[in-house]
Amino acid sequence: MAPASQDTDLGSALALAVISVSSAPLLLMDEAFDVVAASQSFLLEFGLDADAVVGRSIFDLGGGEWNLPRLRSLLGAVGSGGADVPDYQLEMPFRAAAARSLKLNAKRLVFSDTQPVRLLLTIVDVTAAKAAQKKMDDLVRQKEILLQEVQHRVANSLQIIASVLLQTARKTESIKSRAHLTEAHNRVMSVAEVQRQLSLNKVGEVALKPYLAQLCGSIGASMIADHDLVRIDVSGDASALEAEVSVSIGLVVTELVINALKHAFPNGRKGVVNVDFQSRSEDWDLTISDDGVGMPKNPADSEAGLGTAIIKALATQLEASITVKDLAPGTEVSVLHRQTAGEIAAVPAV
Repeated sequence: MAPASQDTDLGSALALAVISVSSAPLLLMDEAFDVVAASQSFLLEFGLDADAVVGRSIFDLGGGEWNLPRLRSLLGAVGSGGADVPDYQLEMPFRAAAARSLKLNAKRLVFSDTQPVRLLLTIVDVTAAKAAQKKMDDLVRQKEILLQEVQHRVANSLQIIASVLLQTARKTESIKSRAHLTEAHNRVMSVAEVQRQLSLNKVGEVALKPYLAQLCGSIGASMIADHDLVRIDVSGDASALEAEVSVSIGLVVTELVINALKHAFPNGRKGVVNVDFQSRSEDWDLTISDDGVGMPKNPADSEAGLGTAIIKALATQLEASITVKDLAPGTEVSVLHRQTAGEIAAVPAV
């Protein structure tokens, strides 16, 4: 059997042989940071000759570009046995070329008590990868900016359309036509407000509470004659949903709030319409209630209109169920989304 010292010598020789033929840029150094061995890939990567590398301090290599305070600190920490340092990012300036981004892995090697300590440094040039990532990030940012600009313009266009509808409604003598135009205005504003919220956010989601508050404020401004008698209160958590879902929820709220304002408070009756949105993971509850006159005692007195068809279609799209409760006084309509949605219940005529 060979002596232990001989085995260690063979191990060191094998390590030197592996380093010399490694496809990754490697340097093996002693505790004084003098290069013991360098892989051929290191020499080719940085345009150096073996005679100008082996036996010299790493800080003297090339034109002095390796003589960096951060590199000294890194190797000093590893050489003292303080820590191995993986994936250390270092920007290295070169006099005759552009700076390069390097990823360094440094490790302290102890072969035996009788053999000197060695430091192994692996170098990976990530300049091209970082440049590609930066280009991708820049493209993503440009896309986000363009998307926000489109959303902003769409919101402005929809608000102009809504404004024209409202002005036309005010000039129309027919009460029925005025009501239809006002409802159309509120439906357009529902979509416009989603677009406005999207233009304010960097992500494709809409915060529900501020969106519904702004939406109900617009509905109240166009439909409530006396805000001392009737008001709309909005409550909810900090939920945010995708734009497509938010549009549908906004349209449901629009139809149900319009319905409450039209039917719940006749003859100057005082009251409140409450809108509440709460979510739990993928499940959410939308509730619109009022303290008005309540549901008709005779279902035959309730004639389904366009709003009812819109709500049913939207509930199907949202995979949600609708429940209606007579609060006596008042009415409560709940739109419930569950991972397994139930049947859609009857919807009061709108």
